[in-house]
Amino acid sequence: MKPDTHPEYRKVLFHDVTANSYFLVGSTLKTDRTQIWAQDGQVYPYLTLDVSSASHPFYTGKQKQVGTEGQVARFGQRFGAFLGKQEAA
Repeated sequence: MKPDTHPEYRKVLFHDVTANSYFLVGSTLKTDRTQIWAQDGQVYPYLTLDVSSASHPFYTGKQKQVGTEGQVARFGQRFGAFLGKQEAA
């Protein structure tokens, strides 16, 4: 491996500000901020996130399901008469 080719890989402390949760992950992201992680008391590079798996609706199970049956029925009620006339002609 050539020297000075690859970025530094180290543990980085990420903070999901939406869910107020912290997690430590290996990363090559650069940051000048540091913070002490409460679980082990060591200082790590620190980055904030708006969304992570702790706050994203898909991972938390709070995702809204769109009911297409109601939309199709509503379309049929509104435009069914027009569609029926075209089929008969």
